[in-house]
Amino acid sequence: MKAEHRHELKTNELAEWLGNLPNWANQNLKTVIYVLVVVVIVLASSFYYRYQKTVVVEREQNNLTTIVSQLPQQKAFIAQKQLENQDNAYMLFQLTDELDSIAKNASNDAIAATALIKSAEVLRTELHFRFGAVSQQDITTQIGKAKDYYTKALDKLKQSPNPALEAVAKIGLGLCEEELGNPEAATKLYQEVATGAAYEGTTPAVAAKQRLVAMNSFTGTIVLKPMPKPAIKALPPVVSEPNAPVQN
Repeated sequence: MKAEHRHELKTNELAEWLGNLPNWANQNLKTVIYVLVVVVIVLASSFYYRYQKTVVVEREQNNLTTIVSQLPQQKAFIAQKQLENQDNAYMLFQLTDELDSIAKNASNDAIAATALIKSAEVLRTELHFRFGAVSQQDITTQIGKAKDYYTKALDKLKQSPNPALEAVAKIGLGLCEEELGNPEAATKLYQEVATGAAYEGTTPAVAAKQRLVAMNSFTGTIVLKPMPKPAIKALPPVVSEPNAPVQN
C-alpha cells in the first residue's frame, strides 16, 4: 500500500470519527460528564497540593522565623528592665501563645515540631528571667509544661522523621530533668543523643556530649587535699655579745 493511500485512509477515519463524535457524546452524556468531573478533581487536587507545598508552607515558615527572632530582643529588654527593678518576664508568654497557634495550624510536621520546641524553650527562659526568687511549685509546674511541649514535638516527628529536630527535643527534655533535679534522667537523654547513630554528625549530638562533660564536673565527687604544712625556716643562730668590761 502506497504512503499516499495510507494517509488518505487515516484522514477518512479521523473525519468519520469527528463526524460521529456529537452522536456518541449524546449517547454517552453521563460518561462524558463523569470523566470531566474526575479530570477537574484531579487537576484541582494537584494544584492544591502544590499550593500547600509552596505558598502555605513558606508562609508558615516565615511566620515562625519572625516570632522566634523576637526572643533575643525580648530577653535583652527584660534584662534591661531588671536593672530598673521591673519584672517583665511575663511578656515572654505572648510568644508562647503565638507559637502554640502555629503548632496547631501548621500543615507541615517539621514546622509544628519546631514551634512546640521553641514554646518549651520560652517557658524555661521565662523562669530564668523572672525577677526575684522562683518557688519550687512554679518551677515544677512550668517545667512540666515545657516537657509536654517537647514530648508533643517528638510525637509530631514520628510521622515525619527529622533526626536533628528529634535530638533538639531530647536535649530540651534533658535540660528539663536537670532543672527538676533529676540528673540521672537527664544523663540518659544526653547519652541517647550523643551516641545515637541517627544523630551522628549533627550539632545537637555535639551539644549533648558537651552537656555530659559539664554535668560530670557538677556532680563528680570533689576531694579536698589536706592543706600543706607551712615550711619551717631555720632561725639564724643567736650571737651573744661579749660581756662589757667592768669599770671601777
